[in-house]
Formats: sequence, structure tokens, C-alpha cells
Amino acid sequence: MLKGIDHVVIAVPELDEAIRHYGSVGFNVVPGGKHSIGTHNALIAFRDGTYIELIAFLTPITGHPWYKALQTGGGLVDFCMMTDNLEGDVAAFTRAGAAMGAPSSMTRKRPDGYELSWELSIPAPPWNGRLPFLIRDHTPRTERVPREHEHRNGIAGIRGVTVAVADPEATATIYRGVLGAAGEKIERHDLDAEGLAFAIGPHRIELVAPKSESSPIAKWIRARGESPFEAKLISTIPASEQIDPLLLRRARLGIA
Repeated sequence: MLKGIDHVVIAVPELDEAIRHYGSVGFNVVPGGKHSIGTHNALIAFRDGTYIELIAFLTPITGHPWYKALQTGGGLVDFCMMTDNLEGDVAAFTRAGAAMGAPSSMTRKRPDGYELSWELSIPAPPWNGRLPFLIRDHTPRTERVPREHEHRNGIAGIRGVTVAVADPEATATIYRGVLGAAGEKIERHDLDAEGLAFAIGPHRIELVAPKSESSPIAKWIRARGESPFEAKLISTIPASEQIDPLLLRRARLGIA
């Protein structure tokens, strides 16, 4: 069963620069180490257990969808869901009509030398980005997620993710099959968009389509295809003191 968002992924061209920038706007950024596939990351952990992953490529991986997205600006590129039954959820997505990759192992060596290990199941095209990838830890999750989760800017967690899609119903069919929920019809007047929203644990996944060609969603789909558009973060401080999302450069991070 899907439990909620594990983390969201932001692709950046240069990791050290991203660490400095996100630190300058009040995030406590922790270097994560190097992955076995040729990437390295830094993590922004929150008190609700979720986190933001800043990821950069040490060498080009031309076939990787995150590397492709990086060539058109980077920013928010994907989102990951926690599950208490990886094989069962992979089977549920498959029955609903979405091809999911078989669980595959990955590792990351932290700066202190500790090697983390986990399994991922990643949606195959055309579903990657429209659906989450799934994770199961081999080493304890408490070792994968930094313990430093307090931030000067008051951000305390992730509320949800907005996914830009051409046809919300087409993608919603998969979520309905997995979740057994109809979804809530929504209007995003700020984006000139409409669609459907689903609750997964404490989080909200919005599938929105543009209502006009001038919608930011339409522009996003033309540039990046159907993919995550925005992550909404939870703030514990008054709106007047909140971080300006425009300071987060190419990653669209809204503040709730």
C-alpha cells in the first residue's frame, strides 16, 4: 500500500552551487554522497519525514530522463512514494494499465563512508513523471534521511505535488486503479488549469491540464512533456515571513 511521498527530486547542474543557494535561502542542506550510477546528491530533510533531493550528474547519462530534463532547465523532475508492499504496489500499477520496472537495487555512499542500499521500481514511458517511482530500503531509512530537519525559513514538510498532464482522466485512470478512489475535481485558477486530485497518505497529488495555450501548464508540457510541475511545501511561519518561491530558481516550490 502506498503510504505517501518519500521525497521529491530536483535536478541541478552543479551540486555545490545548489547547496550554497538553498542554504542561503534558509534550508539546512546535508551532503548525501555518491550513487553507484554516476550521480551525487544533497538532501533537505523535514520534520514530517519527507525530504527534497538535490541531484547532479557526475558524468552525462544521456538516456536518463532526469538528465534530459536538466538540458531544458532542470528543477523539479520526479517524486517518490513510500510503500509497505513494493511487489504488491508494482502489481497494482500494472493491473491499472501502467508499466512499472521490476525492482532494481541502488546504492549511495555517504560522505562518512556508510553505504546505503535500496530498491526502486520506476514507471516506464509514457508514465514516468506522471506516476511516482517507488522505493524499498535495504538499509534503515533513518540512515538514508538526514536527522537535521529544522530550517531557518520555517519549512517543515511537503504537502503534495502538482503534475502537468495533457489529459487528467487518462492519468487518473491509473491512480483510481491503484487507490480505489475517484479523485476530487479541482480548479487551479492561478495556473489557468483544471484536473483531479488524489490523497495518498497525508499528501495530495494533483493532475492538472491547461485550459488555454497561455497557461503555465501548457508552456511546461511543450518544454518538458507531462511531468511534475510544482511541489507544495508546508511552512510554520506567517506568510509575510515566508521564503519567496522565485528565489528557488528553476524549481517551482509553492508554500502552503
